Amino acid sequence: MANPNPNPVKVVEVCRVAPEPASASKSLPLTFFDLLWLRFEPFQRLFFYEASNTALFFKSILPRLKTSLSLTLHHFSPLAGNLTWPEDSPKPILSYVKGNTVSLTIAEYYSNDDDAGHDHFHCLSSSDFLEAKEYYSLVPQLDVSHDRATTLALQITLFPNRGFSIGTAMHHAVLDGNSLTLFFKLWAHICRHHEQLETSSSLLADDLKPCYTDRLVIEDPLGLEAIYSKQWLDMGGPNNRSLKVWEIKSPPGSIRATFEFTKAKIQTLRQHVKSVMNSDSLHLSAFALTCAYTWVCLVKAEETKCEKVFIYLSADYRSRLDPPISANYFGNCTGGCAAVAETKGLLGEDGFVVALKAISEAIMGLKNEGVLLDGAESWVSKLCTDVQGSDRIFSTAGSPRFGIYETDFGWGRPKRTEVLTIDKTGSISFSDSKNGGGGVEVGLVLEEHLMGVFASLFAKGLLHRPLIN
Repeated sequence: MANPNPNPVKVVEVCRVAPEPASASKSLPLTFFDLLWLRFEPFQRLFFYEASNTALFFKSILPRLKTSLSLTLHHFSPLAGNLTWPEDSPKPILSYVKGNTVSLTIAEYYSNDDDAGHDHFHCLSSSDFLEAKEYYSLVPQLDVSHDRATTLALQITLFPNRGFSIGTAMHHAVLDGNSLTLFFKLWAHICRHHEQLETSSSLLADDLKPCYTDRLVIEDPLGLEAIYSKQWLDMGGPNNRSLKVWEIKSPPGSIRATFEFTKAKIQTLRQHVKSVMNSDSLHLSAFALTCAYTWVCLVKAEETKCEKVFIYLSADYRSRLDPPISANYFGNCTGGCAAVAETKGLLGEDGFVVALKAISEAIMGLKNEGVLLDGAESWVSKLCTDVQGSDRIFSTAGSPRFGIYETDFGWGRPKRTEVLTIDKTGSISFSDSKNGGGGVEVGLVLEEHLMGVFASLFAKGLLHRPLIN
């Protein structure tokens, strides 16, 4: 249901939240993993939580969210800092000094009558088809200029007597999805256990705290920092030190939807593969299986005509580096691999297996340390230019391993969480399922007619044999 009001969100307050207690000044030079994303669109995520009492929201929930955010920023102080690129520095620097803050917007979603308000919360927090633009007013904008960029902005939006959402925008050159998830989980933990933490700090486990020291041990044998910095400087240069991010517009009329793979459905896919071939050489993880299935449905829905189709799989490199770094490393530490398959194979009767073979080969290739940075010298230029030729490229975002639905601030698990950025990047988002039990959610933004075809293929393939014919 679309809201007839062009802007249904009313800003109640914009406040500045500082780390508490105040943290020591911190300066973090960007690594080549960070520099890769320097001018890309901020990453945006949205959480929905049920809360039926508006009076309780303003009296208790909102104050607890603010207080716990301040305490969380003590551990994540760089998120209150700024990105700059001084003239005497070969690369941008992330700096936090006492007095830096994070912008927190408090807003209210309103409509012409009470019943409509109930409908909108349900509609926005469900997996139903909805225009992508319906979510835009629920996330904040980062303050970014040519000279300076903030790293994080937050927005809490109340849906009277129904619930609230928490929207975030973060600068992608500062941290990746893994670090952002850690931030939210620590914030939720502190909010949920605030009273106990006041008497015993031991409740704040080390596995919830970010690690900054490993930034010093990330090796750069290819000189990627210098290569990426020069590529950015030369883009619109020479010596273009602008931190202004590119604005990417999503196609008008795009539709957002979420599709769920239950644990039982994932097991059905796994058993199907084992029944038709020797699966010893295949990667049969929940991610590989759901990614292969989704990929084939998309190729069939689009009726792709090109000879080959690629899907770029994002991968966390923290445990793959030599030496490996902390799972809680703060910053970007992601790379990836590309799976490629012939279009006719994906469109054929065994398309699902063809896709899974290609994805398995790509994932297993990451076990070879020598390929982690293969071709990395051209990663920036590849990301910054349109793909040449006639081949089709898909990409992924997020991971079921993040456990994003475990982000409980004390009032229950999220009713829904969405990666808003995919409407501009065209990526397929992956997360654990809101229903738990080992399921996987897949988020997509497509043109309306394509979404209908995809949904039909997705449902048909999971209900009938053979799969996705």
